[in-house]
Amino acid sequence: MSTESVIITTDSNSGISQAEAKTLGIRVLPMPIYIGGELLFEDVNIKNGEFFRRQAEGADIKTSMPSPDSLTGMWDGALEEFDRVLHIPMTSGLSGACGAARALAQDYGGRVIVVDNGRISVPLRFAIEDGLEMIKAGCGAEKIAEILTREGAENSVYITVDTLKYLQRGGRLSPSAAALGTLLNVKPVLSIGGGKIDAFAKVIGMKAAKKTMLDAIEADLCGRFRGHRVRLGAAYTCSPEEAAEWKREIEERFPDFGEVTMDPLTLSVASHTGPGAIGVGCGRHVEY
Repeated sequence: MSTESVIITTDSNSGISQAEAKTLGIRVLPMPIYIGGELLFEDVNIKNGEFFRRQAEGADIKTSMPSPDSLTGMWDGALEEFDRVLHIPMTSGLSGACGAARALAQDYGGRVIVVDNGRISVPLRFAIEDGLEMIKAGCGAEKIAEILTREGAENSVYITVDTLKYLQRGGRLSPSAAALGTLLNVKPVLSIGGGKIDAFAKVIGMKAAKKTMLDAIEADLCGRFRGHRVRLGAAYTCSPEEAAEWKREIEERFPDFGEVTMDPLTLSVASHTGPGAIGVGCGRHVEY
């Protein structure tokens, strides 16, 4: 059992709010985002409602990496209270922030360990929860980092969007494909895993998209995760009422899992999905 004190830090792509971070005993770096050229920080001076209002108005939105000073400032403050920092950022497959953090961590003489476990949003939250569980069990920082890296792929996420407009803006759909899809009420179902976003299915209507996602989760639970401890989580950019209904549908489909974690979708992902998106994910508890 390790005697060193360890704190977890992450970024707001975990879906963990600043208020919740205090409750969990971790630190969350707010991700910067430019809206109409103005630099804002997620869950600090830009909230979801304001973000989607500006997005719907057609504001130019660009995501960005945290500044080196903001990251090292968070670590320096944490190291005044703890022996080691375990930093678990969003996957390197979707951002250069993880690589930049690793470069900065080299100046800390091993007191800061950066973990790239290939996750964002719901699965990233799962990884942080696993890390907290292992800290409580007395695991050292190196062992936790090794396990989280090894277990990084043991999750599944599926997401659908209400409008194709923002996938088109991000270059993931051609204008003609977006126009035809909108006309036919096509809802793409995307999968997120291994640090990338892939097309999973195309269906007609939100009802079919929900069923496709739930069927995919069931296939994962009965297949690759069979016999393991698994948790479920969901994320959204839709209204709170629609999110509550989606949460209810997931819990009714999988009653053995109890209450499902439900978080607003991180703004880095929401900038590509737009409002009205919903997703569901499952992840295996780490084995250590």
